[in-house]
Amino acid sequence: MNDTVAKAESDLKPERQRRRIPPEANILLVLIGIALIYEILGWVFVGQSFLFNQQRLTIMILQVSVIGIIAVGVTQVIITGGIDLSSGSVVGMTAMFSASLAQASTWPRALYPGLTDLPFVIPILIGILAGLAAGYINGQLIAKTKIPPFIATLGMMVTARGISKWYTKGQPVSGLNDDFIFIGTGVWPVVVFLTVAIIFHIALRYTRYGKFTYAIGANVQAARVSGINVEAHLIKVYAIAGMLAGLAGVVTAARAQTAQAGMGVMYELDAIAAAVIGGTSLAGGAGRITGTVIGTIILGVMTSGFTFLRVDAYYQEIVKGMIIVAAVVADVYRQKKRAKA
Repeated sequence: MNDTVAKAESDLKPERQRRRIPPEANILLVLIGIALIYEILGWVFVGQSFLFNQQRLTIMILQVSVIGIIAVGVTQVIITGGIDLSSGSVVGMTAMFSASLAQASTWPRALYPGLTDLPFVIPILIGILAGLAAGYINGQLIAKTKIPPFIATLGMMVTARGISKWYTKGQPVSGLNDDFIFIGTGVWPVVVFLTVAIIFHIALRYTRYGKFTYAIGANVQAARVSGINVEAHLIKVYAIAGMLAGLAGVVTAARAQTAQAGMGVMYELDAIAAAVIGGTSLAGGAGRITGTVIGTIILGVMTSGFTFLRVDAYYQEIVKGMIIVAAVVADVYRQKKRAKA
């Protein structure tokens, strides 16, 4: 009997050791491999180093920060088994709202002649709240009417883009005050991205919010039977995703020092790609914020690397699409492997 138990424990040791390895380790190896490939190609075709250029790496990280903020929210939506196609349009809408309030000319000086600008916190809060409202509407539509998330968020995508065009009649917004612009300068976008990632990494791994999110994505009926208010939680998840898209819109406007109705186009697809490349399963129930962060950096490295090698932008989109498909195929393969096990 003791020999049988000992044999069973010895058989389980390799499995336990495999489980100790974080699932993001493979994704990190992919990131390192892609970076090394660009480094080699850089010396062969350009005669320069790709990795050891501080300016290039800084620009790359700043560029992916906005996508990363959106991707953190999108990851949580996908874990529940849903999808959010409205993120990019919400970015454009909230950028217009926040930028318009960050203009000195918008403040009613006749009523308050001593105060020329709105406090910079107000445009930021308005942008975040506008994104929160959009996400809340998405959640309500999905939870209450039971329509597919694809349709609900597609409707919001079109609506939010239309609102951003209507709000200023398609005209760009400029002349933003310095206090508002400050949050988009230097390393602040990166700080915002990492702060958001850390907060929601902790929330998903160590709080009841995270347990409910994974439970709904794994088996919505079992989650409901176990006492989880699925509808209320879905509304919360989509509202958070909208809020983070709103925050991304604020950072985008501050970085560009202007806002246009066309901002955020295709951002939602980049965010979904970052989440899927980072190991988030489109079937729901699996995914981590740390993987999404690595997936976001992979997208940034690819874009920066293609630019570095002077590859045409059209080819960049083709390769990006192929990588997204490959990531989904790999996810399907993992799901089948788990089912057999």
